[in-house]
Amino acid sequence: MLQAGEPTAILSALDQEQSGLLDYLEQRSSITHAGRAFHTGLLFGHPVVLALARIGKVAAATTTAALIERFGATAIVFTGVAGGVGEGVKVGDVVLGSGFVQHDMDASPLFPRYEIPLSGSTVLVPDAALQAALDAACSQGLTGRIYDGQPIAIHHGLIASGDRFVNSTQEVHALLSAMRAHGHNPLAVEMECAAVAQTCADYGVPFAAVRTISDRADDNSHVDFMHFIDTVASHYAREIILNLMRAL
Repeated sequence: MLQAGEPTAILSALDQEQSGLLDYLEQRSSITHAGRAFHTGLLFGHPVVLALARIGKVAAATTTAALIERFGATAIVFTGVAGGVGEGVKVGDVVLGSGFVQHDMDASPLFPRYEIPLSGSTVLVPDAALQAALDAACSQGLTGRIYDGQPIAIHHGLIASGDRFVNSTQEVHALLSAMRAHGHNPLAVEMECAAVAQTCADYGVPFAAVRTISDRADDNSHVDFMHFIDTVASHYAREIILNLMRAL
């Protein structure tokens, strides 16, 4: 859980998802490390580091390791967008990750499909206290809001990560069929969180993540993707993180 005086890292995949937070950062200092920009400072008196995970699992793991090793992050929170694949998960909703799995991890027959080799783990879970705080911040910031004529829903469930932008109905069907056959039923797909969760687990650093649903990962998922991030997801991320930091 977050503790006063210790730096919390706020991760996003894209710049637009953090631009609003930078305006609130006091005593701001920017540092380039490992080819990335890291912004340190205070949010409501709490030390934070803002960084972009970049896109994909390797990039996200590199950024996470740098946050822990170089900046001493003692908790990491991820905000970003994802494709909704679960039943009832609609565009404009958010998914709070109750577990993280790599949908493209397959070292079978040496290890069971989806299991992280040599770890004995398949689904990584968030830190319970940090997840509860993030859940409260989501509820405070989003309850009662409307998107496209419907109330925003906050879902809790599995988030699946992989090094591919899933963008076809056929691919979603194949992905869900394979994962459900092994007992996994993801609500959202994206490209970073499971890698961040694995890195945090290796270092023993608390992690939690929330994803705004930008599309249904189908044949139209690329349509107005960046517009959605600019006009919707960035505002969600700002409200959620500011509420989280205010609560400390």
